[in-house]
Amino acid sequence: MTKLEWPILDGPADLLNKELERLHCLYDMERDLWGAGYQLIAGIDEAGRGPLAGPVVAAAVILPGGIWLPGLNDSKKVPPGRRQQLAELIKDQAVAWSLAVVDVDYIDQYNILQASLEAMRRAVRSLAVLPDFLLVDGMSIPELMIDQAAIIHGDTRSASIAAASILAKVRRDELMDSYDKLYPAYGFSQHKGYATPQHLKALAHFGPCPIHRWSFAPVRKAAGEVK
Repeated sequence: MTKLEWPILDGPADLLNKELERLHCLYDMERDLWGAGYQLIAGIDEAGRGPLAGPVVAAAVILPGGIWLPGLNDSKKVPPGRRQQLAELIKDQAVAWSLAVVDVDYIDQYNILQASLEAMRRAVRSLAVLPDFLLVDGMSIPELMIDQAAIIHGDTRSASIAAASILAKVRRDELMDSYDKLYPAYGFSQHKGYATPQHLKALAHFGPCPIHRWSFAPVRKAAGEVK
């Protein structure tokens, strides 16, 4: 298993024990489902519902039992450098994993909720093996004939969902970094398309670029104000 350099592993024993307990609890749902006879449990999550620009990315991850992924957590709680390390470890250790990207044209045509659901459907259907249960962060996925449960705050309650959140976030950040090179005036590598003051200022000055979401009100407003 790849070794990650997490400060918690070299810290005081009480902090290490607390982290071990957190990781153990993170597998509670998976253990219950394994005990109920399910074998291939996929965690599903997406990244990019809120930004004004860029795609929405979903990931599906099937983790095996009996592994320990140090530092696994909701992607928003993991620093970027460690997220990248953890993403590589997840890909190496997972039974199967997949990513799906839904672009801004789909978002604008159908809305961000439908785009998020479509990204998650594509991620599940792209898995190399068919899961027999889905743990989905925050919502159910229609049109999939697979047992599933929608887990509120699932990326902090399920190891599989947390792993999916890491992969989705890392991939989306990579895409936004590449868009930053195409459209450098907007600062996409810094804010990843979210409505920060920096982004809103650039949007007001330059107007929308091809990856902005016209279905989002701040983008339409900025387009109307550009002289």
